[in-house]
Amino acid sequence: MPLDTPTAHFVQIHREDLAAVQAELTAGLKQTPPRVAPKFFYDALGSRLFDAITELAEYYPTRTEAAIFREHGAAMAQQVPTGAVLVDLGAGSCAKAAGLFPVLRPGAYVAVDISVDYLRETMSELRQRHRAIPMLGLGMDFSAELALPPAATDWLARHDLSTAPVCVFYPGSSIGNFAPAEALTLLRQAHAVCAAGGPGGGILIGVDRVKDKAILEPAYDDPLGVTAAFNRNLLLHTNALLGTDFAPARWQHVAFFNEAVSRIEMHLQSDGAQTVRWPGGERHFADGERVHTENSYKWQPADFDALLREAGFGPSTHWSDTRGWFSVFFAPA
Repeated sequence: MPLDTPTAHFVQIHREDLAAVQAELTAGLKQTPPRVAPKFFYDALGSRLFDAITELAEYYPTRTEAAIFREHGAAMAQQVPTGAVLVDLGAGSCAKAAGLFPVLRPGAYVAVDISVDYLRETMSELRQRHRAIPMLGLGMDFSAELALPPAATDWLARHDLSTAPVCVFYPGSSIGNFAPAEALTLLRQAHAVCAAGGPGGGILIGVDRVKDKAILEPAYDDPLGVTAAFNRNLLLHTNALLGTDFAPARWQHVAFFNEAVSRIEMHLQSDGAQTVRWPGGERHFADGERVHTENSYKWQPADFDALLREAGFGPSTHWSDTRGWFSVFFAPA
């Protein structure tokens, strides 16, 4: 459904289906072990708590990636063709992409987030500063499937951009929330989006790297307890959506690096035996039983390059910080 404004064009594809959300939450709580998907972190309070996390001294990814963009943005621009359509996945505030506009010089900007309402104000302000760049806000859950809908391809055609190269931009290391097989599926879909454009397209993506757990674990279990509050807030969000009676004070935040599978895991651990009830169901939790809430996979550069190649991309280039904690990859389609 197109939603035009004087400053940008908006298309909302995703529609919230409370019954489907409740079915997903119920299924997760009944699994062994139980789990709740990390997308349920992000109600209004959860989003503010995550913003606070990015300000913590222990949480290195956001500022490390930002430093890589500052230092190597010009080199990235040599890989991304001038005039490309920049498709920003999980755009949020659009700040990361906007910071690269002066060096990447895109021909159009497509901001993808689950709701255009979140994008509307930011993109209107962004359009005032970059009037020459056509902008589209696309409300879509790309984690379910990444493909530009007909409304987006029609919009590109109206701006004579059907044959422009397409660069998928996926900063922030969110690819780590996907298990390797899931990440491969998403990257294959991203490759298809790039391949539908003209020659020279590709993917520009942030990736968190394997490092000592003494660095990794405090980033997900900070001494101030902000990440713990973020994790427990998922229970309050679940209460609001499903009608569960989780008592957050009875759940302990647990985060650790699982070296065998190269991922940070976050869990909520039951403090004592308890039964959680919701309309039409319940689950008993033993003392110490855990609800799995998030994975964050960490990659070695060679392994991530191999994943990109398996997804159909060409040989990648990557830039890193001096400590080798984080990398930004570009791979041609």
